[in-house]
Amino acid sequence: MLYLSPASCTLEIRRIQKGAVIHMWAEDKVRIIDIANELGVSTATVSNVIHGKTKKISDHTVARVLEKLEETGYIPNMAATLLAQNDSRIIGVVIKEHEKYEGRLLTDPFICSSLNDLSREIEKNNYFLMVKRAHNIMEAVKFASMWNMDGMIVLSFCADEYQKLRDKIRIPLVVYDGYFENRGRICNIQIDDRDGGRQVGWHFRELGHRKVLCVADNRICMDLERYEGLCEGLGFRADFLQIPMQKEERERFYQSQFPQLRQYSAIFAVSDHYAVDLMRFLQKSGIRLPEDISVAGFDDSAVCGQVTPTLTSVRQDWAYRARM
Repeated sequence: MLYLSPASCTLEIRRIQKGAVIHMWAEDKVRIIDIANELGVSTATVSNVIHGKTKKISDHTVARVLEKLEETGYIPNMAATLLAQNDSRIIGVVIKEHEKYEGRLLTDPFICSSLNDLSREIEKNNYFLMVKRAHNIMEAVKFASMWNMDGMIVLSFCADEYQKLRDKIRIPLVVYDGYFENRGRICNIQIDDRDGGRQVGWHFRELGHRKVLCVADNRICMDLERYEGLCEGLGFRADFLQIPMQKEERERFYQSQFPQLRQYSAIFAVSDHYAVDLMRFLQKSGIRLPEDISVAGFDDSAVCGQVTPTLTSVRQDWAYRARM
């Protein structure tokens, strides 16, 4: 007969007359009190060494405690420790779960590139990053309070939502590339969208393009700025085509608009996501890139180098923005 006690990483087998009894148990988690008792010091001493408060503790005792911590593999419960302090060192990042992401928010080139460099800078400064997807920006209020956050970064919400959140929380608030009228107390790290579009316009003009189209899922805020910049760079008014947010709808839309799309020698998509999507449709439809149509995007995310031909794109300096 085989008997199993609660599962763990440690195993002992003991033979008995009618079979084997297997004793399995979870190794007890090392506690501060266990280390203190073994060393003959107070729990306060061990705790102070763990948190670097060693001014009133002898070097010999500090060395003994550190040696025992390493020997036992002690891992502090940082969640409990940080939440008990006024300074949690947690930075929350709240991102809108917009329908255009179709359930794949964290794989979007702009979002994942932003998080990649944000996490590096936050950790470099000895803070912790927590990410939350939210349909409503007011979910951020509970999120910030629940984890006693030191600051918050928000992405992809609408203009009227940022001030509403600012009025509800007291911690530092940073908006990542928001487009809104800032009435104060909000840091908005924004790029020059119009100039980015203008650079695409200059590039197309230098290549001799005279029939140019801009595609976006809306004609407001930063997308409008990028379109207006495109026109300024070209020196004439480019056409504009508003496309559906959902991929399947967009595919059907492109098919219906294909005769019109073929009339253009260059197309500017206001994001790399839409640019790559359009490139694949055009190539599948027999259009040669860039011989028949040149395509440019915006962001210069990693996906630009993963398509053929490589996508021309306006570069955002993700690392620089994160350092700001």
